Amino acid sequence: MSELFEAVEALIASASPLPPPAERKRLRQAHGLTLDQIAGALKVRRATVSGWENGKTEPRPPEREAYAHLLKKLAELYPAHSAHSGDPATAAATPADDTSATVPAPSGAAPAEERTPSTRPAPDAAAMTPPKTPAPPLAPVAEPRPQATARPSSARPGAQKSAPQKSASQKSALQQAAARKAAARKAASSGPTSAGVDPRFENGPLAVVDADRDGQVLAYCVGGLVLDVPAKSLPSLVEWALTEAGLGAPRLNGSGKDADPLLVLTASACERYGLPDRLTQEERLAGRIPDSHKVVKQLQRSDWQLTKRGFGPWARIYRPAEGGRRQCVQLCIPSWDALDTRHWDGAAQLPPAELARLLGTYAQRVMTPRGSTAVTGLELMTALHPPTRASEPDADGRRHSEHNPGSLGSRPVDCAPCEAPDGHPLLADLPRFHQRGPAEMLLEEAYDWARPLTDEECLKRYVVGIDVNLAFGAAANGAVVGLACEPVHVKHPTFDPKLPGSWLVDLSHVDLSHVLVAKEWKHLEGDLLPSPFTPRGDRPEGPAWYATPTVAYAVELGYDVAPLEAYVRPTSGRYLDSWYKRLRDAYVATMADLGVPEGLTPEEFLTAMDGYKQRDAEMAVVLSAIKATVKGGIGKLRERPRGGGWRPGRPWPALSRPTWRPDIRAAVISRARVNMHRKMLALAAATGRYPVAILSDCAVYAADGPSPLDVLPHQGGKTVPGSFRLGVLPGMVKHEGTQTTLWAEEVRERHGQDLNLARYIKDGHITATDGGE
Repeated sequence: MSELFEAVEALIASASPLPPPAERKRLRQAHGLTLDQIAGALKVRRATVSGWENGKTEPRPPEREAYAHLLKKLAELYPAHSAHSGDPATAAATPADDTSATVPAPSGAAPAEERTPSTRPAPDAAAMTPPKTPAPPLAPVAEPRPQATARPSSARPGAQKSAPQKSASQKSALQQAAARKAAARKAASSGPTSAGVDPRFENGPLAVVDADRDGQVLAYCVGGLVLDVPAKSLPSLVEWALTEAGLGAPRLNGSGKDADPLLVLTASACERYGLPDRLTQEERLAGRIPDSHKVVKQLQRSDWQLTKRGFGPWARIYRPAEGGRRQCVQLCIPSWDALDTRHWDGAAQLPPAELARLLGTYAQRVMTPRGSTAVTGLELMTALHPPTRASEPDADGRRHSEHNPGSLGSRPVDCAPCEAPDGHPLLADLPRFHQRGPAEMLLEEAYDWARPLTDEECLKRYVVGIDVNLAFGAAANGAVVGLACEPVHVKHPTFDPKLPGSWLVDLSHVDLSHVLVAKEWKHLEGDLLPSPFTPRGDRPEGPAWYATPTVAYAVELGYDVAPLEAYVRPTSGRYLDSWYKRLRDAYVATMADLGVPEGLTPEEFLTAMDGYKQRDAEMAVVLSAIKATVKGGIGKLRERPRGGGWRPGRPWPALSRPTWRPDIRAAVISRARVNMHRKMLALAAATGRYPVAILSDCAVYAADGPSPLDVLPHQGGKTVPGSFRLGVLPGMVKHEGTQTTLWAEEVRERHGQDLNLARYIKDGHITATDGGE
């Protein structure tokens, strides 16, 4: 008979009543318990409890009876009506809690308790108000292990006074739970949105992989999500990233490729997987660890391959595609100097959760990093304009790969001889020490110009610097450039401003004292303005090579041009428009995160810009990286040889890329310089104010007051038409810095009259004489 009763008890236990999944989660949160605590008490995996709370699975005996008993006791302490009564204990259980980051299992996936990864909240510094009604923790629950990156928590004012006294272990558990909740809230509120997430990449584009002192490996993702990493070796980590982690990003163009998962390995993760946490001097110079390293051998034995650049700070690990499916993972190792401090500041030293937020924001607004910001800027161009696309079905219904119109194609094209930098194979026949002049070499570079102050300017109290936002990005917008075609050489062509190319023409006759401004002839003090045709602002002395925008500006100023010859590209388009728009949106969104939105008046804008980088240090780094992506991407279009093995006249690796296009770089820089000059000209014509120094996208003016508003007149909500405008959008300007006129005169007396004030206007600190940086 006893066996029958035991069987009946087992049946009852197997169907112990349980509240709905959402109520299970509410009760746990109300008592300040973590998933780890529940799992430890019931001797199950953390993912199992998570599955019970999100309704993916149901507990089975013998755990079900104990779990039901726990929930029953918690329900007595925290009745359901208290969830809407303003009780701080239940109010603290926000949707941004640790398990809210758990994503649904894809169709056909294993139950939650069998799936890897499991989810955790990312730690952060914050505190939660303890529940009003204390209850002792479950006896079997072990003290939760602190997260590796948790920062000290700070209680709310008065929280200790209003809450009953608790044991040290209870306080510790509550603080850790609060820290994890705060991190999830921060990531959910300030990190990239998860709306419209591709289910294939449910956990975002990347993960920061970190190992704690106990050897447990965690992957910190965007949105505050943390995954348990079961991989014991680097090959298995790569396999995990491709098959189980849910990492990656959808393609930016229908004809392109999805972004590969990016794993960012902390120094502790490097040690866990057999990699050095730092590179030796020899390895740093080589940019990689030796191919004989044990981890490289592990990868080879598992049929993984490395690209030609080997296992360095940005390593790509792949297998040949099977059935059109890519098998590739990107590694980023900050402790190997993968994140250049010039652009990423101190990102490499951030805790994993914060680094994941920073890099995740950049990845979702720009693209998943593929290397340096310059490399990523170049890769973004290709991602938005893939070289090939699928053709229409042929007679057999099959599709083929064909050239994608509007792209640069899949093979490199030669540049014109005038566009080739020194050492290019096209110049191999030149004498060894031959110095090419303007009539032999296209020299489109940014401004580096300065002049002495006039007597009238010396009487003003200040010199004020204004800086163009994302100047090269704004110049790329609308630029008509050559596409996948070779340059065509023509003699004595008729200039066509719509035809991209390089033109040999004499512009020395253009007189800046008498020019067209807004289609009206104006008489100006031309010697106070730099020439728009040379980087140093000198007036050209004869024929020279110029990109199309520079020659077109000479025509705009009211002067005829007669090119002697040209290299033109008949197949053209606005290749960089989508590139600019994506970077513009990333820039504007990040500035809004820093408290500088669009639509502000000039006065409001200047106020918002005051100390904006201190409002969110991580977003300030993202902003720096976005700006570096613009400049670096344009610079990469004419990448020079690197390393000591190259010799002049020999090719270098960058020449094999379709994106090695010095003509496109020249066109963008030409437009940036011309845009700058056009605005200075409009300001001079309207106000009689002339720049005293220009460095790339920064111009310095003498003024009676310290504000840009003392340089740029602003009446009735409008500035001088065609001139500089204060605002956050690319192409508009911000305040770069202000110094006294006395400072300007003193530093020039000490360092020379040619010293460019624009280089030091920001903080006034002279680190080197001009040209010595």
